[in-house]
Amino acid sequence: IVFDKKDKWEDRPANTFPGKLTQLLKRRFELGLPGFIFLPCELIDRNGDNLKKCVLQYAKLWDMPQAFIDWVEKENVFCCTLVDRINTGYPRDEKIDLGYEDNMVNTSEYFHLWVIETDYDLEKDLPFSKAGLNVIVTPDQLEMYRTRKVRILNGAHTSLVPYALLSGLDTVKSCIDDERMCAHLRRCVFDEICPTLDLPQDELLAYANSVVERFGNPYIKHYWSSIVLNSVSKFKVRVLPSITEYIKRYDKMPETLLFSFAKLIEFYR
Repeated sequence: IVFDKKDKWEDRPANTFPGKLTQLLKRRFELGLPGFIFLPCELIDRNGDNLKKCVLQYAKLWDMPQAFIDWVEKENVFCCTLVDRINTGYPRDEKIDLGYEDNMVNTSEYFHLWVIETDYDLEKDLPFSKAGLNVIVTPDQLEMYRTRKVRILNGAHTSLVPYALLSGLDTVKSCIDDERMCAHLRRCVFDEICPTLDLPQDELLAYANSVVERFGNPYIKHYWSSIVLNSVSKFKVRVLPSITEYIKRYDKMPETLLFSFAKLIEFYR
């Protein structure tokens, strides 16, 4: 989801996805067709807002009429979404007997959560609840769920990965099976991350327990080598806020998270 001012209306198609989308929307507008409900799943903050912003930038760049811009604003729904599910990609060592060969198969955990933020009555078009899917449609609480996921799930990964690799452990589950590493993980999550979040205590603990359970999933192999990329930038977003908030609230150092920071430095050295 990016805007590139080098894209031209005459390009067939435009280079970027938002550019292609603007071309499509303009054609629908000209034909008198209705707009779309957009549910982008890119792992960026406020993905729906950013997609809409890019489309409007292209409309301005390409000197499109105000009537089209109004149609984009009024006849299309741009939702912001959050996806929470661990996907480990093509199976490396997992035994999966499909009865046929599939070179595009992807393994993922059973747990899934999709949070969609919109004021639109999405249920009438997409009745997720009737399908029994773990989908939450909310008008204004996406940020709460995003913070919970980034700090607890992603934060647990990022605070554990350098320590695990330096200890010779190759998968997430191997750390759950290791008494010392599992204790480190639980101290990070329950003692130092959860206390920095302003969410109902029972909800936080339920999610934190589900994360530990997910990490121990025996049916997928989630390799630390797949998680370790860009660990410094990930640490800044996922773990550093928990460290600074813990110090602010309790006027003392979160020793386990800082130990993870030390391991990150050692790993990069």
